[in-house]
Amino acid sequence: MRASANFNSVRDKLEKVAWITLFWIFISVLQFLLTVAAAVQFGLDLSGVDPIEIMTGSIITGMAAGIFGGSTMVIFWEKWLRSMSYGWSLVFIFCTYSVIYAMVATIGGLFYHSLQLDLPLWHEQVLGTFAEHVFNFSQIASFVFWLFVVLATLIALQVNDKYGPGIFVSFLLGKYFKPKREQRIFMFLDLRSSTHIAEKLGERRYFDFLKELFRDITPGILKAGGEVYQYVGDEMVVSWKIGKDPVSAHCITCYFNIAQILTDRSSYYQEVYDGIIPVFKAGMHAGYAMVGEIGVVKREIAYSGDVLNTTSRIQEKCNELGVDLLLSSYLLDKIKLLPAAYRTRALGAMELRGKQGAVNLYTIQSG
Repeated sequence: MRASANFNSVRDKLEKVAWITLFWIFISVLQFLLTVAAAVQFGLDLSGVDPIEIMTGSIITGMAAGIFGGSTMVIFWEKWLRSMSYGWSLVFIFCTYSVIYAMVATIGGLFYHSLQLDLPLWHEQVLGTFAEHVFNFSQIASFVFWLFVVLATLIALQVNDKYGPGIFVSFLLGKYFKPKREQRIFMFLDLRSSTHIAEKLGERRYFDFLKELFRDITPGILKAGGEVYQYVGDEMVVSWKIGKDPVSAHCITCYFNIAQILTDRSSYYQEVYDGIIPVFKAGMHAGYAMVGEIGVVKREIAYSGDVLNTTSRIQEKCNELGVDLLLSSYLLDKIKLLPAAYRTRALGAMELRGKQGAVNLYTIQSG
């Protein structure tokens, strides 16, 4: 499980770097086209300029920027923004950006002058011509331009993290500006013995504990395709949209991903947080919910409907029934292919607080 999680983490980082690289190649080519358009508009003589050479240099520059800068952004800058104050994060980001820009400008400049002079990169004339153009006005303007591109990319990544994968795009496209009715799976995750843990750790350490805990389990949720809907104290709500295809067991796999992550990290939590080993109980259910943008000052995408209330009540039954995972028969019936490793056990029809009529509940074990 740990090897699989590490593989998925590396794959996710590589995908981010690839998208950043493609975006920055596009920006680099766009910068070249705008420069040429401005030169033509002002009547500058471009007869001695080979556009293919400059275009090639722009692509190489964008590619190098994406590989070096994108990797640094995904591996270091995002981590700094999450773990340090924004002030210090921006100082470190600016310093590393300056170093990376110098590297990229050197690579792009040498390639451009090598193509222009039809000489090897290391030729004395190529190096001399490159040195003459290092500190000119265009380089300073390019430095500032790419600084804004980097900051815009970082903001986009941070906003995407804030709203969750895919949600930010839905905001931009106005997908949920008008409420829609969707069929969804919901999972309510609640920390066991949270009151005891909070009293034992105190307010400050308990907050740090929850912060680390939610950070650790998030990769397991994303791996199972879950969307983090909201955090409510020590509780997390995760959702999956049900489409036309048969419902997979991703929602159940998600819970066991989380359980495995916490097992792997149990020694750390025991050592750092006074012998505490975190365990989540979860309730799952499926049904129709209204989803749409809500709020003015702090707008977000919100869900409403009986399915959320029912899921919450199912989760409350975990303590009474002595299990960590409960799901409704309605959801279980929708899952077409349940992996052989999962063993279901029927718990019968249960009355839920504030609900009319009983709901058939099941628990599932892995292994």
